[in-house]
Amino acid sequence: MTTTFKSVPLVAPGHTRPVTHLSFSPLQDDLTYLLISSCKDGSPMLRDWTGDWIGTFIGHKGAVWSSKISRDTSKAASGSADFTAKIWDTYTGQCLHSFPHNHIVRTVALSSTSSHLLTGGQEKKARIFDINRPDAPPEFLEDTNGLAHEGTVKSVIWVAENLGVTGGEDGNIKWWDLRSRGMVGSIFFPTAITSMELSPQTSRLVVTSGKTVAFISTAPNGPPTHSVTLPYSPSSASIHPILQDRFVTGSLTDEWVRVHTIDGEERDVLKGHHGPVHCIEFSPDGELYASGSEDGTIRLWQTTPGKTYGLWQGNMQNGG
Repeated sequence: MTTTFKSVPLVAPGHTRPVTHLSFSPLQDDLTYLLISSCKDGSPMLRDWTGDWIGTFIGHKGAVWSSKISRDTSKAASGSADFTAKIWDTYTGQCLHSFPHNHIVRTVALSSTSSHLLTGGQEKKARIFDINRPDAPPEFLEDTNGLAHEGTVKSVIWVAENLGVTGGEDGNIKWWDLRSRGMVGSIFFPTAITSMELSPQTSRLVVTSGKTVAFISTAPNGPPTHSVTLPYSPSSASIHPILQDRFVTGSLTDEWVRVHTIDGEERDVLKGHHGPVHCIEFSPDGELYASGSEDGTIRLWQTTPGKTYGLWQGNMQNGG
């Protein structure tokens, strides 16, 4: 008789429409972390490391496309179809600031000290707001055409104190000096950038574009890109932050979560969602990954099924 463990996810309900984006906080001193989810219902939700609901941020009047948590977890930022980006107090749920835009805000990023906010969206522009001077006009990251990208800005990331990265539907990833606001590097993909996340532990950007998953140094002149081509088009991807031997993906063409080796070999296919998987991300300790779907749910999957961790108490099935 052998014992095998089945990957049974925890389901985190609460949203009423498709989940568009997920983001974990950094690992805290007590080895816990938070998870924030964005949704077309307009109400970002905050959860603790076990997946338990903490609170919902109320105030947006349109779909929320992106949310991030500050390094110390005291603040959160969100970008919405209501043409605003907002800063929230994670302890009280209060909206601290609301920054207006002229079109849908698709992506947000906070500086390491939570003093500044970087945004991008369907205006094809990227803005920097001074959170300590919320009434001051924003500064722009722009090329000679006065735009950050020739298409919607799909993702912005604050990778270092004075370095930001943007990814666009025009297939370009661009590095920006946040002091001079000038571009200091770029990479072009032949198809639109569909997602981009920062893996701070590995100092890499994880990018999806068409059927490609690319792992890129955060430095504008860093090591060459390592990329793999999959037989499907992933909606998003995330690398294991510690082992770095695997990555997980979601897909807009089916309801499955997939686990791949770092070279792209499919290791596992996980079923549970009832709609396309829009977003996926590993927790900062690598013990789980979260997926968000068209079905309005978040599912938390164990990296090592059967391990006692968080709310899991060794889900298993016996096989002979």
